[in-house]
Amino acid sequence: MNNTFRFFTLNIRNIQNGISSSIRSPSNMIVRRLASVNNANSVEVPTKAPSEVSAAEMYAIGNRVRNDWTKQEIQSIYDSPIMSLLYFGAKVHREYHDPLAVQQCTLLSIKTGGCSEDCAYCPQSSKYKTIVKATKLLDTDEVLVAAKKAKEAGSTRFCMGAAWRDLSGRKSNFNKILGYVKEIRSMGMEVCCTLGMLDQVQAKALKEAGLTAYNHNLDTSREFYPKIITTRSYDERLGTISNVQNAGISVCSGGIIGLGEQPEDRVGMLHTLATLPHHPESVPINALVQVEGTPLEKQEPVSIWEMIRMISTGRIIMPKAMIRLSAGRIKFSHAEQALCFMAGANSIFTGDKLLTTENNDFNEDQEMFKVLGLIPKVANFNQGTPETANFNQGTPETENNNNFTSKTL
Repeated sequence: MNNTFRFFTLNIRNIQNGISSSIRSPSNMIVRRLASVNNANSVEVPTKAPSEVSAAEMYAIGNRVRNDWTKQEIQSIYDSPIMSLLYFGAKVHREYHDPLAVQQCTLLSIKTGGCSEDCAYCPQSSKYKTIVKATKLLDTDEVLVAAKKAKEAGSTRFCMGAAWRDLSGRKSNFNKILGYVKEIRSMGMEVCCTLGMLDQVQAKALKEAGLTAYNHNLDTSREFYPKIITTRSYDERLGTISNVQNAGISVCSGGIIGLGEQPEDRVGMLHTLATLPHHPESVPINALVQVEGTPLEKQEPVSIWEMIRMISTGRIIMPKAMIRLSAGRIKFSHAEQALCFMAGANSIFTGDKLLTTENNDFNEDQEMFKVLGLIPKVANFNQGTPETANFNQGTPETENNNNFTSKTL
């Protein structure tokens, strides 16, 4: 029996603490004592040095919420064979989530185009000649009608995006947005915004208005970031995330693959997210949507296998987070999306637009839910509140995890 097959039969929960300490040993031979599910006899399994740790071992030490991941550990998981990675991602997913429950979110551009930033992927930048035209902030009625339509179609989270660098000098518009948040929250929906950089006062105001989550993506690794954006620093992005978390608002933060980055950049981005004091409540994984007129219009499309690598790795290292299958999903078939859900994705954006790019519409997604046997995930209004402030903080044990395997297999 080889080590990989033997691992499938092991009781992971009984060995978390032992492996967690052993895996960091400088010794070239780490001896782990593993409790077998089939009998009470313990077995000694020699393993490789930390630089050669297998995906199975990474799963064993990662099957709990941690904020001390190393890039080496994450790289080992990311580089593992795709079938193993898919299996381990699915296994962790079932430890922490109902594998059939998928949250439906809808994203509306409430202020489109004319942005002063130079994000190389974005058609809303004023620096590029694209088909996107600048607009003013939408009226209240337009926003509320869109939110009502989204709720009727099954969405439990309504997200609003404005193409701004920040809210400086936009007090009137910000006050309107605070009103939108209050109105949509009163409809029984989670509310999310992405409005650029936030200071502490603005974050507090959004919290008081009832905001559930704030989206502020890292986009890519710190190292690759300057090749994509020069008008906002990586540390400024992290500063906004800190302000949001300190205000008690859940963070939605992920990135885009297909920008021309290397695998180590994807790992670097995941490492930054997974070592925040609290993991993001949701992690959107976007595949670049190539838009004519942007510097990245000729980038090669992302394959489904690249998406699965990101989703599975993200699920293993941030087990409680919602992993959102986001932009670029329209390119993937129902079968390919099913693999993403198996790998650990449990949230999507539904509706015919994602800000300015095409997306799967409500009817298409309802058909997919029916075919795959998925069920809509209900809204969670406790995120970001004092009662759940430690939602994604590292914990030593997972005894309270929900294991849905027996219900669904």
